Amino acid sequence: MFPIFFAFLLILLLLCVLIAGRPDEFCVAQATTIDSPAENVFPHINHLGRWENWSPWAKLAPNARFTFEGPAEGAGAIMRWSGNKKIGEGSMTLTESNPNQWVKFKLEFLKPFKATNTAEFMLKSEASKTVVTWSMFGRNDFMSKAFSLFVNCEDRVGRDFEKGLAQLNAAVQSSAKMQQRIA
Repeated sequence: MFPIFFAFLLILLLLCVLIAGRPDEFCVAQATTIDSPAENVFPHINHLGRWENWSPWAKLAPNARFTFEGPAEGAGAIMRWSGNKKIGEGSMTLTESNPNQWVKFKLEFLKPFKATNTAEFMLKSEASKTVVTWSMFGRNDFMSKAFSLFVNCEDRVGRDFEKGLAQLNAAVQSSAKMQQRIA
């Protein structure tokens, strides 16, 4: 009985050491080049009401509830969401906005896990194109470190960012075509 108990304690201790040794911080980033100038890309990111057109999570919860507070765009704009278990519940507050260059957000996840992270979009003009880099970073608490032993969250979020950037590209191209028809 005692050898099994001590073996169990040793395994538990080793698991705790392994978890504690995981990185304290994480960063996920994806980039794409959009065939349009930054002034055409920026409004799709800076205006939270436009996210539904390209967000990789919008279609995962078609009955999700979204509410908006503060200005429609720029610093101080807030979007709150509540959806199914695929998107959970939380809020996104636009904290910094520099036209055609970057947008920074504070992300607060409430469900299924509580977490506070930072997300950024960096826009870099290259001729008539824009390189858009979407990143998210934050701290890993003990539970996040334990969860990461079984699920590669950075890989999963990276795939979501990749899909979102492709959908952002499509939204920008669609808006450009619409503008051409109007002109």
